[in-house]
Amino acid sequence: MTLHARRARVRTQWGTIVWLTAVWVLLWGDLSVGNVLAGLGVALAVTLGLRMTPIEFHGRVRPLAVLHLFTRFGIDLVRASFEVAFIALRPGYTPRGAVIGVQLRSHSDLYLTMTGELCSLVPGSIVVEAHRLTGMLYLHVLDVRQAGGVEKARQHVLDQEERVLRAFASASELADAGLMPGTPTRQPAVPRGTEGRP
Repeated sequence: MTLHARRARVRTQWGTIVWLTAVWVLLWGDLSVGNVLAGLGVALAVTLGLRMTPIEFHGRVRPLAVLHLFTRFGIDLVRASFEVAFIALRPGYTPRGAVIGVQLRSHSDLYLTMTGELCSLVPGSIVVEAHRLTGMLYLHVLDVRQAGGVEKARQHVLDQEERVLRAFASASELADAGLMPGTPTRQPAVPRGTEGRP
C-alpha cells in the first residue's frame, strides 16, 4: 500500500481510530497522555495493518446527546460496581445468572458495536455473541434478580442503544429505529429460547 493510500485510509477511518482509542482507555481505566497515545498507536496499527471493511458513518454527532450518553454510562458504571461488590461480599448468596437475547432496533455494525462495548464495560454483564446480520446481541447477566428481572435487563440494553442512536445516528436512522416523533416505536421480537437462559 502506497503512502498516499495509507493517508487516505486513515482519513476515511478516523471514526474507527477514535473509537478504538476510547475503548482502549476505558478498558485500562486510566485517562493519561501515555495511555491515550498507546491506544492511538494500537488503533492505527489495527486500522492500517489489518484488512477490514470500512465502517461507514452516515450519522451526525450531537454534543448534548453524547454528553448524556457518557454521563449515564458513568452513573451505570458506578452503580453496577457497587452491585457486583455487594454480590461478592454477601455471604451465602448465589447469583442467578442468565444469557438473554436482545433484538436491537438498528442493524448498523457501528451502533451494534458501540452498544455491545458499552454494555460489556459495565460490570455484571458481558456480550457473549453478536449477530451483525440480524442485529441480535446475546449477553450474560451476572444476576437477573438484582437487575430487576430478564425484561428489565433487556430494556437496559435497549435504553443504551437508544442513547447511542440519539448521540450519533442520522435523522433517517432514528426514524427507521422508531425514535423520531411521529414514528411508531418498534417492539423488537424476542426469538424463542432467548428469554433468559441460565
